[in-house]
Amino acid sequence: MERYDPKVAPDSKEWLALDEGERTLLVEQYHRDARIELPKRARSVHAMIHTVVENQLALDNQMIVRGTLVRLMRDGLARHQAVHAIGSVLIEYVHDLLHAKIPSTDDHASYYAALQQLSPDVCILYVWSLIVSSVPCDTSRDCDRPIWHTL
Repeated sequence: MERYDPKVAPDSKEWLALDEGERTLLVEQYHRDARIELPKRARSVHAMIHTVVENQLALDNQMIVRGTLVRLMRDGLARHQAVHAIGSVLIEYVHDLLHAKIPSTDDHASYYAALQQLSPDVCILYVWSLIVSSVPCDTSRDCDRPIWHTL
C-alpha cells in the first residue's frame, strides 16, 4: 500500500500488513497532500486517531465499529466524515479512561454503546458547535472533552 485515502476503505490485509508507523505516515501524507489545514500540534494526533479507527475497521472482530461506519454513510456522511465521527467517540472514550470516569474493565462497552448512539445529526451539531463557538460543546456533551480535530 503506497497511499491512503479516507474516502475509500483500504484493503484490510494490506492495511494491517503495514507497521503502525507506516499507517500513520500514510494518513499524515494524505492530509498534507490534500491541503487539509490542521494546527501543527494536532497533525500527529489527528493521524493517529485516523489510524486507530482504520485499524478497527480492518479487524474482523470490530463489527460495531464497521456497522457504525456503514450506518453513518448510509445516513449521508462521507466516509472521511464518518471516520472523524468514530474518532471523536474514540477520543472521548480514551479521555474518560485516562481520567477514570469509566472502569478499565468494561470491555469497551461504553465505547460501543456511544458508537451505536452516533448519528449524522449529532455529528453535524457537534461540527457546527466547533465552527460557531470558542467552547465547542452543546447541552448534551461535557465541555471539558478534548477535541481531536483542533488540538
